[in-house]
Amino acid sequence: MKAVAYYRVSLDKQGRSGLGLEAQQMAVEQFATMQGYDIAAAYTEVESGRKNKRPQLLAALSQCRKERATLIIAKLDRLGRNVAFISNLMESKVEFKAVDNPHASRVMLHMLAAFAEHEAVQIGTRTKEALAAAKRRGVILGKHGHVLGKKNKTAADQFAEQMRPVIEGLKEEGFITVRAIRDELNSRNVPTYRHNGQKWHIPNVYALLNRLGSVIHRENNT
Repeated sequence: MKAVAYYRVSLDKQGRSGLGLEAQQMAVEQFATMQGYDIAAAYTEVESGRKNKRPQLLAALSQCRKERATLIIAKLDRLGRNVAFISNLMESKVEFKAVDNPHASRVMLHMLAAFAEHEAVQIGTRTKEALAAAKRRGVILGKHGHVLGKKNKTAADQFAEQMRPVIEGLKEEGFITVRAIRDELNSRNVPTYRHNGQKWHIPNVYALLNRLGSVIHRENNT
């Protein structure tokens, strides 16, 4: 049986689960050997989680269709929250196997896609509601949502507290570096403190984590 391997590593080298490229390769190769697959080719996507283009995935799926091969990935839970990956895989009608969940089906993919979309919407909604609640409590916001005058520090602290469950949730999912948190906040369209369409950057993520007193993993923050 023919197979095509697909690996993905984010720009911070580890991605969501901490499963690096070598570990993915070892897992896929061992699985293929046990299941009787012959890996004809391997494709590696190196990109940020916030980008929706997957050229290597599309190339892998194209080869699978031409050779009637099965796509093998190391961890479905790593890619299962990525709407772009799920939609491309479902539309391709290519058979797939996930080493960490070999019995995964297309029904599961539909469920994962729905969950990923719902999760992104919920995070954005909670953040907007938190900012609205701050305004109702009398926090004075400027043109772009930032606090005026002496109340700036207080409002920034309040915003940080509103963001605490979001940050803790990301860390539970495996996003533990400033760079990884930045990418995922942008991927899920979570509004920044200024709430003016500005993207999250390493400095403002670092400032947020610092206000929360979070343990910061520094090795990939430069």
